[in-house]
Amino acid sequence: MSSVIQIRLDDSSSPSLDEKQSQLLSNLAKLPSLIVALSGGADSAYLAWAAHQSLANRALSVTAISPSYSAYDRDQLTSFLQQFSIRHQFVETHEMDNASYRANAGDRCYFCKDELFRVLDELAVAQNFSAIAYGVNADDTLDFRPGHKAAAEHHVLAPLLDVRLRKSEIRELSRRANLPTWDRPASACLASRLPYGTEVTPERLALIDRAEAALRDLGFRQFRVRLHDKLARVEIAPDELPRALTPEMAAAINARLKSAGFLYVSLDLEGYRQGSLNAAL
Repeated sequence: MSSVIQIRLDDSSSPSLDEKQSQLLSNLAKLPSLIVALSGGADSAYLAWAAHQSLANRALSVTAISPSYSAYDRDQLTSFLQQFSIRHQFVETHEMDNASYRANAGDRCYFCKDELFRVLDELAVAQNFSAIAYGVNADDTLDFRPGHKAAAEHHVLAPLLDVRLRKSEIRELSRRANLPTWDRPASACLASRLPYGTEVTPERLALIDRAEAALRDLGFRQFRVRLHDKLARVEIAPDELPRALTPEMAAAINARLKSAGFLYVSLDLEGYRQGSLNAAL
């Protein structure tokens, strides 16, 4: 099953950054109303801001709450929403009820997004919204993303992809708009820390959440705690890795993560890299 969107990206004829944003705002303004799936990362936050600029109260940003959504992400999102007065609603999703999601095969993300868009479909009908959108960008088309299949099945719009915005461009436009998410480290749901084939459970997700909160308290910015049974494999961004490898900090990381609930702690010498668990596919 392929989940890579094919799109031709020809930089030689690419419009300017201002032109892309202008086209995005124009496209959004043509919609009668819109629900934006908002996780709080750089892409979805920029899309929520753009929809707010174009549609005002005809746009509603919606965030799904489930065991895979970290407490830190929720706190950051709440601050963002308050700062920009974006119309917003939290909803609960129940992907944990789906055995196919819990099994955590390579297509786990499909079942998560299918549940999200099912809930948003129901909300759109109940509140009379004409469309749903999510923050997929042009760079996402180059990676393995099973959630794209669910988005296509639910006819979810992809406004950032439609104007061929790349991740770096979204960050720059976010910076210009003074969005605090412009340089926010890449984030993903807590389930992405589990190797494929390891069952997704609320207890494992909570363990990862506690461990990553501990690393954040130690001053690290870009990292992942990958759960391998009782062992935490810690990926830290290469520019932050030297600090983590000092004897004092290594001891602190070890103590904090064992206190969180892990039996063993290791530092991955390759450092943080997005989608590292996809190597097992």
